[in-house]
Amino acid sequence: MITQIHMDAVASFRHATSLVTDKKINLVYGLNGTGKSTISNFLYDSQHSAFKLCKQMRAESVPVLVYNQKFIQDNFFVADSLKGIFSLSKENKAAEQKIADATKRQGELEQNRQAKRREIELAEQSFSAQKQQAIDKVWSIKQTYAGGDRVLEYCLEGLKGQKDKLFAHLQGISKPLSSPEKGVQTIRQEVEALKGDSAQYQQLLPTLNFGAHDVESDSIFGVSILGNADSEVADLIEKLGNSDWVKQGLSYLSQDAGDSNTQCPFCQQETISEKFIESVRSYFDETYQQQLVELDQLLDTYQTAVKALPALTSFTDHAFAQKRKDSISNKYQLLIDAFQNNVRNIEEKSKSPKVPVVLADTSDIIVAFNSEVGQVNAEVKVYNDRLKNRASALEKLRHEFWQLMRWQFDQTMERFEADRQAFDQEIVGLNAVVGSIGDELNKVTGEIEEAQKQTVNVDQAVTAINAGLLDLGIDDFSLQKYTDSLYRVVRAGDSKDAFNSLSEGEKMMISFLYFCELCKGKSSAADTQAQRVAVIDDPISSLSHVFVFNVGQLIRSVFFKGDRFSQVIVLTHSLYFFYELTDPNHERREKTQKLFRLSKTSLGSVIQEMKYEEIQNDYQAYWSVVNDQTQPPALVANCMRNIVEYFFNFVRKKDLNNVFQMPELQDTKYQAFCRYINRESHSLGQNIIDMKEFDYEVFKEGLRLVFEKTGYPDHFKAMSKC
Repeated sequence: MITQIHMDAVASFRHATSLVTDKKINLVYGLNGTGKSTISNFLYDSQHSAFKLCKQMRAESVPVLVYNQKFIQDNFFVADSLKGIFSLSKENKAAEQKIADATKRQGELEQNRQAKRREIELAEQSFSAQKQQAIDKVWSIKQTYAGGDRVLEYCLEGLKGQKDKLFAHLQGISKPLSSPEKGVQTIRQEVEALKGDSAQYQQLLPTLNFGAHDVESDSIFGVSILGNADSEVADLIEKLGNSDWVKQGLSYLSQDAGDSNTQCPFCQQETISEKFIESVRSYFDETYQQQLVELDQLLDTYQTAVKALPALTSFTDHAFAQKRKDSISNKYQLLIDAFQNNVRNIEEKSKSPKVPVVLADTSDIIVAFNSEVGQVNAEVKVYNDRLKNRASALEKLRHEFWQLMRWQFDQTMERFEADRQAFDQEIVGLNAVVGSIGDELNKVTGEIEEAQKQTVNVDQAVTAINAGLLDLGIDDFSLQKYTDSLYRVVRAGDSKDAFNSLSEGEKMMISFLYFCELCKGKSSAADTQAQRVAVIDDPISSLSHVFVFNVGQLIRSVFFKGDRFSQVIVLTHSLYFFYELTDPNHERREKTQKLFRLSKTSLGSVIQEMKYEEIQNDYQAYWSVVNDQTQPPALVANCMRNIVEYFFNFVRKKDLNNVFQMPELQDTKYQAFCRYINRESHSLGQNIIDMKEFDYEVFKEGLRLVFEKTGYPDHFKAMSKC
């Protein structure tokens, strides 16, 4: 069965239009010139170069037999004789029974094969839906990263226009062994750094080099600094254990006490003699003073080294240090705190030389800080290297982006792969079954073909066609056997080929009867098809009305009611014939028939589905063309002439000899109309019109005047609205 006929860019089909059906019987009505023959020619020879943009879709593979002018030419006009039609003989009952059994088996196998093919189709549809779901899910990559700030959009170059292509790209990427180290935000920042206006080489961060590490390990801080042991007051000072306190008190004594005692800075009594002062001063000798100077020098060296360190902002303000800013700041502050604590300890040692102190070793803290700086500098070096090779760096980032996408969409891809494997396995199994059925069909077909070699002949076909001619009242010519497989048309009493002497109507009848027998019988011994599609193009175009009813009955009995035909398509220009073939029973018609209309406008031919209620007679059809200003001028003018002839000659029996002489039609603008429409001039062979003279409004106005002058203005008014 043909489910769709798609016509495009051929003859009057200037634009694409389609006939879509699911019914056995399809009736197509269209005036001459609307494209009926083009459709039948396409079905007759779909491989012709003229039909390269046309196509047909079928629910099953069966032969399509077409009756049209091409068929008549190929079988009658060109061929020396008609091609033989094989029909099954009734003489060989055993062979017939074998054929019948094999044909039944053939039908069962074909049904089974169609069922399996349907299962394949349903499986394909199901898998297609599963795949589309996965494709739509993956398409969110494009929706997320194309547009917006467009930083990562370059990663999707060549993949933004087609969902299938983007999905196939992701499908071709192997899943990473572990989760990618970089997230989308990191990749975005690196891409932006390479592509943005700020893309420029970055300076490395300085490392901390502290020049006073030896101060922290100086041994002087671990010893007690004491005065001269030979001093008279040494034992007392040592016993008191407060040399620092005594030394501080010296600064408050005068340089010369004289003979009288001076005031003690501690008890405020005048108990300090010159001799005592000298004894105390002798305790704090030159060695003691040198050690204190050394402590002061160490403090100055240490504080100078601390002040020489780079400020924290020289590290934290760097663009590449932002993600490590807190860690760098914490380690820097830890180092400063250690330095400041060491300074305080040195100052305490200077004030209390006797007390040992321990300075913190800042080497490890500086190493830890410089490690943070080193990691930042490593990223800076990588970035600068990338900047030197920007294209390859961006390509690497693009690769990392897709590795990340593959990881993130792994669940979608894994589920699709499982669906695909299950589908492939199912299809392999179903195709194996279809192949097995096909092998069995070939075997059965061979059995039918072998049996038919014993039974086929042309005698029954000749007898059937001659009987059909007699049923139609045609007895002055018949078919006669020419050879074992060929026959000719002969006149009564004459054995010569007489086909070319037949009238057009007679040729059409004999050719159509031949087509009927061809469809009912076998075109050759190798023809094993049980079902077929019949396409019949205007079988009454040259027939008198006497035979129209007979042809309609023949089509209904042979094609509509026969189980041999899975589908019948009839095309006709006659609304009467179209109506005759239409089933008047609504329920049956809805179940088995579909009606179509072929129309032609300035834009080309169009196929439209037609309702039963829309069927009009020929006269109404002519008016529908005349009332459509978009119809071709030649068609409109010809329909006007047919209206005039049909209405006045057949309906009203009026004579129009003087109508076209009325003054109103003598105006120059009506002359083209009069020359074309005046049926008196037709018989004189003067029916010639240059379509450049055609003016729709003028012709329509002329037609109105004809009806008004003859007394039928109401009829014109009514039909102009139909």
